Amino acid sequence: MQRFIFSLVFLSSVFTAHIAAQESTHLTVGGYGEVAMSRNFYSDNVYRYSNPTKYKDDPSHGRFDIPHAVIYLGYDFGQGWSMQTEIEFEHTGTGSAVEKEYTEAGEWETEIEKGGEVALEQFWLQKEIKPWLNIRVGHMVVPVGALNNAHEPLNFFTVYRPEGEYTILPSTWHDTGIGLWGDIKNWRYEFQVIAGLDAFMFNRDNFVKYGAASPYEFKVANNYGFAARIDNRSIKNLRLSLSGYYGNSMHNSFPNDMKDTRYKDIKGRTAIGCFDFSYKSDNLVIRGNADYGYVSDAVTISTVKRNMTSNNAPYKKTPVGKAALTYGGEAGYNILGKADEKLFVFGRYEYYDPYIPASDQQDYTFTDVHRIAAGINWLPIPQIAVKAEFSERFRDSRYNNEPSVSIGIAYMGFFK
Repeated sequence: MQRFIFSLVFLSSVFTAHIAAQESTHLTVGGYGEVAMSRNFYSDNVYRYSNPTKYKDDPSHGRFDIPHAVIYLGYDFGQGWSMQTEIEFEHTGTGSAVEKEYTEAGEWETEIEKGGEVALEQFWLQKEIKPWLNIRVGHMVVPVGALNNAHEPLNFFTVYRPEGEYTILPSTWHDTGIGLWGDIKNWRYEFQVIAGLDAFMFNRDNFVKYGAASPYEFKVANNYGFAARIDNRSIKNLRLSLSGYYGNSMHNSFPNDMKDTRYKDIKGRTAIGCFDFSYKSDNLVIRGNADYGYVSDAVTISTVKRNMTSNNAPYKKTPVGKAALTYGGEAGYNILGKADEKLFVFGRYEYYDPYIPASDQQDYTFTDVHRIAAGINWLPIPQIAVKAEFSERFRDSRYNNEPSVSIGIAYMGFFK
C-alpha cells in the first residue's frame, strides 16, 4: 500500500512539474538598466545662460545616476492572445517619509527623501490575427522617432540617451489607446489612436516632451492623437523608417473650463514627422535621425499658459515655440572583429533646437545646441555594454561650451 501511495505521489509530482514547465514556456521575464557617472566641466548655475561671463570659471561638478532600471513581464495565453507589462524606475525611483518636526511645535511633516520616478510604461493585451493584422489595446510605447522605437541602452552608443530626441519628444513616450500592427514581406507598420498631447505642458526648453505626461491620477483625453510608423528592410542590414504624430493639443487639460470665449476655437494642432535609419553589419553600425515638430497657435498658447493659469498649476510659464528640430547620427566600428566579444569605437554628432519662435515671439539663442561625442562601447557578452565617452555641447558664441566625461554600464535581455 505504501509503495502504491508513493507511486501516486511520484506520478503526481512529475505531472505537476510537467504542467509547470509547460506554463513557464508562456512566461517571459526581462529588462534593461543603466548605471552612469559624469563629470561636467561647466557651471551648473541656473543663470549660466543669462550671464555666461559671470559663470565661465565655475568649478566642475559630478553626478552618479541610475537613469533607468526596467522589468518586463509578459505572458502568452495561447490562440494568439498575449500580454506585456513594463515597469520602469527612473533615477532609482522616488521616495518620501513622514517625520515629526520637533523644531516646529511637533508637527508631522511629509518630506521628499529623493527624486526620481516610477512609471508603468506598458500594460497591454494583444490579439495576433494574421502576420499583417494584429490588434493591441492598453498602455503602449508610442514608436515616434528613433529613440522611442529603440530606447533600450544597447541600441545607442552614448552613455545617456541621445539628447536631440530626448529633449524635444516624450521619452519614453507611452500612452493608453488602441493600435494595429503587422508585417508584410519587408515592411512593418504600426498605427495607434491615443490620448492627445496637452498644450499647457509644452515649454520653451523641451517643446512637447512633457505633453504626454499627466499630473493627475488619470490621463485627460478631451482630444485624441494619431501616431504611425512604417519600417522597410528591403536592403540587407538596413532599416529605413518614417514615423509621425498628429492631434489637437489645446483644451486637453483639466478642468476643461475655458470660459474665455476668445480662445474656444484655438486648436493647438501638433504635428511631428520623423525619419530614422539603422545599418548593422558584422562590425559596422550606423544610425541616424531627423525630426521636425510644429505647433499651431503657439503665440496664443504661450499667452494663455502665462496669464490664465494659476501660479501653483503644474505648468511651466515659459513660451512655446512654433516648431522644433533635431537631427544627428552615430557610427561605431568593432575593432576586435569578433561576434561574441565586441569593442566599438564610436562618434556621434547631433543638433537640436526645442524652441523655434514665431515671427512675433522672442528668440532665445541658447536653445540652439550642437553636440559631439566620441568614445568606446565594450560588450564582453552580447547582453552587457561598458561605455565611456567624451562629449561637448556648443551654443551661440556668447555662451560657454559644455564638455563632459561619462562612463557607464548597461544590460539588456530576457531572462526566461
